[in-house]
Amino acid sequence: MATHFWKVWLRPNSLTQDVGNDYIAEVSTTGNTLRNEQIAQRIVQGRSELRLETIVSILAQRDEIVREALQQGSSVQDGNTRISPRVSGNWIGSEARYNPAAHKITCDMTLTAEMRTALGAVGVEVLGVKESGAYIGLVTDIATDKTDGIVTPNEDIIIEGDKIKIAPDGEPGLGVFFVDAGGAEMPVTHRLAENNPKKLIVRVPMLAPGMYTLMVKTRFSNSSTLLKEIRTIVYSQPLTVTT
Repeated sequence: MATHFWKVWLRPNSLTQDVGNDYIAEVSTTGNTLRNEQIAQRIVQGRSELRLETIVSILAQRDEIVREALQQGSSVQDGNTRISPRVSGNWIGSEARYNPAAHKITCDMTLTAEMRTALGAVGVEVLGVKESGAYIGLVTDIATDKTDGIVTPNEDIIIEGDKIKIAPDGEPGLGVFFVDAGGAEMPVTHRLAENNPKKLIVRVPMLAPGMYTLMVKTRFSNSSTLLKEIRTIVYSQPLTVTT
């Protein structure tokens, strides 16, 4: 029996534009992404004897140990997920060697039995079809042609959605940004290869490995109207840089 419920909106599936009644579900998030600081606060609220600063430090050390273990080729498993190293790409011939242009160092994540059990207590409440507004629906890494949330630094990505055009051109504070775990915003400085209401093609900055939130800031509303205030459009799925 479900004890928790994810609320979802239905959006038209941008991958099947020739099908008129095809939708994908978008989870309606109830708050910001939970980061180490918020996790530490919850531990403290659970009457931990450790100070908040101590817990944050321990979590940061754990993150570093996990990264180092994966760099060394080890898998890492906690109570929720198992992260395993993987090299993707095709290898031609038994004497093939690693080629950064053809292969990619990445990681796979699978759920533990405990997490699968926890998700078994989750139900889904459909809120209906979301009103047509500004949103980011899909991000594709052009280097790999994948939509799995992994992006390649210094390569282009396709951002699809609606009302995402950056306008007016050249206005300070507008553009595409990658927000790291600490909340720092890294702007896209390379000129956009495409800047349309439903599609952007942007060059990913030279980001360090980690997870990022994609954010678009614009005053675009329609072809003849600009908003008085900047609208911030956030992609609901995190993006990951692995190398």
